[in-house]
Amino acid sequence: MDSVTQAVLGAAVGVAVMGRRTAVWKAAVAGAVAGTVPDLDVLISHGDPVLDMVQHRSHSHSLFWLSLAGPVVGWLLAQLLREGALGWRWAMAIWLAFLTHPMLDACTVYGTQLLQPFSDRPYGLGSIFIIDPFYTVPLILGTAWALRSHGSPRGLAVNRLTLALSTVYLGWGVAVQHHIEAVARESLVAHGVSARGVLVTPAAFTSVLWRVVAIDDGHYYEGFRSLLDKSPHIAFERYHRGAELEPLVTQIDAVRRLQSFSHGFYRLAESGGRLAISDLRMGMEPNYLFTFEVAERHSAPVPLIPTRQVGIRVDLARAWPWYWRRLAGEPVSLRQ
Repeated sequence: MDSVTQAVLGAAVGVAVMGRRTAVWKAAVAGAVAGTVPDLDVLISHGDPVLDMVQHRSHSHSLFWLSLAGPVVGWLLAQLLREGALGWRWAMAIWLAFLTHPMLDACTVYGTQLLQPFSDRPYGLGSIFIIDPFYTVPLILGTAWALRSHGSPRGLAVNRLTLALSTVYLGWGVAVQHHIEAVARESLVAHGVSARGVLVTPAAFTSVLWRVVAIDDGHYYEGFRSLLDKSPHIAFERYHRGAELEPLVTQIDAVRRLQSFSHGFYRLAESGGRLAISDLRMGMEPNYLFTFEVAERHSAPVPLIPTRQVGIRVDLARAWPWYWRRLAGEPVSLRQ
């Protein structure tokens, strides 16, 4: 999730755990900092754009490492604040602020390596967009109320309530995702598509409009579904997946990493003698931010070291009007 959300979640957790045992602002600030710390791994350069992508949310998001560090940092903070009697409370507050960060990140589609150092498998449920005001705003209001009321019982209760509401919203996202996936699979069968993978993720800032990507051996299919749609099926558009380029790049380390990290949701393409791979999970046709040139074609493909990130962001001027119409249930295509 975005940094603001993670900071506010950490602050809300800190306030909820510490209550009136310390100044509310101390709990909020400490929680916000702890909730931000795991994302500091973005400051580390691994010397290659693909490595930077797949190593983000790695060891810094490990439940194991954070569980070791959280209680220690919390106890040290208690000593620093001269609140040694609250050492175990501070340990719990920092530990939970640390852990809620990767757990929330794992609800997005990107991929969070929760089980490092025992497994590098990236977990990405994909049930919430990386920025969702319906999740974040209640947390902001609850934390602000607790701060403004200087830790009054009502202010602390509101903070706990907004934490609960935000958690319920996460559950809502999972439920809607399962519903959309069921509709998507029925629609694919109706279109005669035998998909070997179906991905369902929310569109930007909402849990009402969802993007569906399906893949088979040679193509990928993209469609959108709003909860306000009247049609029983999803309209899909088909795109070439570049399967014929697969034998040329399978031995390239960056390609193998992206294939694994994307759980198979990728495409290959060639342009100007350069071979590129795109992660289909993030973005929308034809714009995929995580697109990397990985080789140049000569008599045989020559790997590019380092790789080059060449993806582009979605054209908002074009997509924004479409977004609102599609969210409202209008069956419009971006191609129109």
